[in-house]
Amino acid sequence: MSIEGHSVEDTYRKMKPKLEKLVPDAELKYKAELVYEINRLKKEKGAVILGHNYMEPALYITVPDIVGDSLELARAVAHVKGDPIIFCGVRFMAETAKIINPEKTVLLPAKKAGCSLAESISAEDVRSLRKKYPGIPVVTYINTYADVKAESDICCTSGNAAKIIESLKSEKVIFLPDEYLAKNAAHETGKKIIFPTKIPKPALDDILEYDLIGWEGKCEVHEKFTVEDIKNIRKQFPEVVVLAHPECSPEVVQASDFSGSTSKMIEYVKRVAAPRYLLLTECSMGDNIIAENPEKEMVRLCNIRCPHMNEITLEDTLESLRKNQYQIEVPQEIRIRAKGAIDRMLEMG
Repeated sequence: MSIEGHSVEDTYRKMKPKLEKLVPDAELKYKAELVYEINRLKKEKGAVILGHNYMEPALYITVPDIVGDSLELARAVAHVKGDPIIFCGVRFMAETAKIINPEKTVLLPAKKAGCSLAESISAEDVRSLRKKYPGIPVVTYINTYADVKAESDICCTSGNAAKIIESLKSEKVIFLPDEYLAKNAAHETGKKIIFPTKIPKPALDDILEYDLIGWEGKCEVHEKFTVEDIKNIRKQFPEVVVLAHPECSPEVVQASDFSGSTSKMIEYVKRVAAPRYLLLTECSMGDNIIAENPEKEMVRLCNIRCPHMNEITLEDTLESLRKNQYQIEVPQEIRIRAKGAIDRMLEMG
């Protein structure tokens, strides 16, 4: 995936065809210097760089050895040979890399790079739910921190949530923490869902007909998209194909033409011929698709960047490599339990 050149000028020439429509030329020349140095230092140190689909284009198509969504990167990180691992994503992703590779140095090129969804729930919240609903298995979205994963039975991603729920063959399942992903998975599996925090306590004991127990976490990017956005775009471009991430509200997902993980959305755009595409997800991904597929026309509605993904820059990636900066650590007791939940997900295929 990375763009390597014999010199800065050579690197610039290789970057330009993919990025000239997205990055001003003066900025592109500056970024080529960073890219050249990152790739040179990466080779010198024997490092490997992983990049999430939400990275900005000048980083996404130039320095990662592996790119993908949360599931793809979790699978890939189990087999990487480089050390250190530089994870161009957010903190919970880098934690997952450390959980799977405790013997390797894992670096996050940002001081925090958090996640609104991961921060919506704590390990104590999961323990409280287990006490309230004893014996019910807990499925936790991979977009959570290590201590929450450690309290879970199995992890899932946006692409396999319904499959994981059904694989448990349990009458009831606790599904955490994304409210919209839980509702979309409930719709897909035909299950009834409740959110205990939304129900007055006296009424809670009287509710018997439910299959899923959800939580009220949301992604601060995906919750901003509305059905009105889709209607307005369809008025202007009636032939547009709308793709929505499962972290969008059920109403938005149902008003769209396709819903899937970021990698499934990328595959869909590559596979399906359409006059225009509208992606309802973090907007850098649309730029990355344009860079890789210049013949595809993306509707530029999206102006919503994840502020946490946006913390990862080429400059900080270079500093991370130079200084072994911002190492990720996960306490052993938490790591072992969290790894069990991740391994059970990966065993599902």
